[in-house]
Amino acid sequence: MTPLVSRRGRGHTGLVTLLCGVLAAGGLTAAGVAALAPGTATASSHREAPLISGTPQYDNTDLYAFVSPDKPDTTTIVANWIPFEEPTGGPNFFTFADDAQYDLHIDNNGDAHDDLVFRYTFRTHTKNGNTFLYNTGVVKSLDDPNLNITQTYDIDLLRLRHDRVVYRTRLANDVPVAPSNVGKASMPDYAKLRAQAVRRTSGGGTTFAGQADDPFFADLRVFDLLYGGNLSEVGNDTLKGYNVNTIALQVPTALIRESAGQPVVGIWSTTQRRNAQGYYSQVSRLGNPLVNEVVNPQKDKDRFNASQPAYDAQFLNNVTHPELPKLIEQIYRIKAPSEPRNDLVDVFLKGVKGLNQPPNVRASEQLRLNTSIKPSAHPKRLGVLDGDNAGFPNGRRLGDDVVDEALQVMEGALVGQKTGLSDGVDANDQTFEKSFPYVAEPNSGSHGPLAKGTSAGTDVRSQLGDALQPAGSSAGSGDTMLIAASAASGAAGILLLGTAFAWWRRRLQRPY
Repeated sequence: MTPLVSRRGRGHTGLVTLLCGVLAAGGLTAAGVAALAPGTATASSHREAPLISGTPQYDNTDLYAFVSPDKPDTTTIVANWIPFEEPTGGPNFFTFADDAQYDLHIDNNGDAHDDLVFRYTFRTHTKNGNTFLYNTGVVKSLDDPNLNITQTYDIDLLRLRHDRVVYRTRLANDVPVAPSNVGKASMPDYAKLRAQAVRRTSGGGTTFAGQADDPFFADLRVFDLLYGGNLSEVGNDTLKGYNVNTIALQVPTALIRESAGQPVVGIWSTTQRRNAQGYYSQVSRLGNPLVNEVVNPQKDKDRFNASQPAYDAQFLNNVTHPELPKLIEQIYRIKAPSEPRNDLVDVFLKGVKGLNQPPNVRASEQLRLNTSIKPSAHPKRLGVLDGDNAGFPNGRRLGDDVVDEALQVMEGALVGQKTGLSDGVDANDQTFEKSFPYVAEPNSGSHGPLAKGTSAGTDVRSQLGDALQPAGSSAGSGDTMLIAASAASGAAGILLLGTAFAWWRRRLQRPY
């Protein structure tokens, strides 16, 4: 029988689950198949390797690079860290690591060595160490004294030759980070705080660092015996509502191009962590949104995270003889393309010839972008596969459906085998912005589990009755337990806990 697949999907990767869009034909309609299409197993680099999964502050989750749609003479790079940030995850909310170097690498001549590095380093500041609170009142600006935990960062531009730094310049100094979105009582105008965190750099660039909605979306329930064992657990965006920490940098395209004008640049992101001796070691790496998740096997994942593109020949067999198509053939009887897979070498290691492959390219895993291709007026989610050359695998836009594209390429789309494979999830839960930094605002702590369909807060208020009073008001009785919410100019303040134990003391002193 002819296998049917849905044509929906998008987001990170995690090929083992991407594979599950196929059903036996029977009498199913296309719509019926779409409803059953499963999602992906992991994000682009969410917990993709054993070591990095235990240290989320250093874990790259996604990398995007595209010609800026509203400023086509610039290129925007967006890199994310810290997977699966629960918005209500206080009191220690989400910060970049102080002992790390967060790097954006540029190879502008195709030799597999970085020519430029944009390096972000962070510092955490605490105003009051005698409170457990992230913020001690309503936060109206990034310099508000009520914002107890803050971060700032520097950006250095490193120019390299033969892997040695030959020139270093400071692009920005002490730039404020947008805080975690604690909730509407603490941060009633979060958009204002984010806008204050967008800053200009020397050299004509723009930078942002802070929390954002995770732009990836997929159904991750694949681990429950492959979507419940009968495809009953599919079609939900299980990353809906989660945040990440984002670094976004927009620079004049002329800054990152080779001096000779060759327009294709290779881009990847890394994290270096400082050890006890004060030296930095690379612990995470991300270029294309598939490779270390489902192309590299377990034995190579940690080594890939510590490696450089110039030494990617050691991983070549993983690309030319990939595991995923064999899994799909075993489970769904879609014949795997013949090996060796030289078509995948172009997509993952060289760039597509005539599109984003630089002259004299040395095979290495990078996200390659042809900066001479203008942004599409009407972007198509399948990018190059659907005739939109401004999209993945020519760079990666936030709206590119990299799951569907990668699945179809893995199953032979470039060698004439059309499958229409998909992950069954088609849209992010929040709309991307039309200007820098483009990522959506982070999900608010006010929208955590308690706020979704439960009346627990109302029940508590009804039980406390007169004991629940605003700070400074008359409680109506002498001895009460006071849970006070301070208000200023009509904006709800932060929830404060005040208690009076006099009644208990008197009770304990009373003779039996």
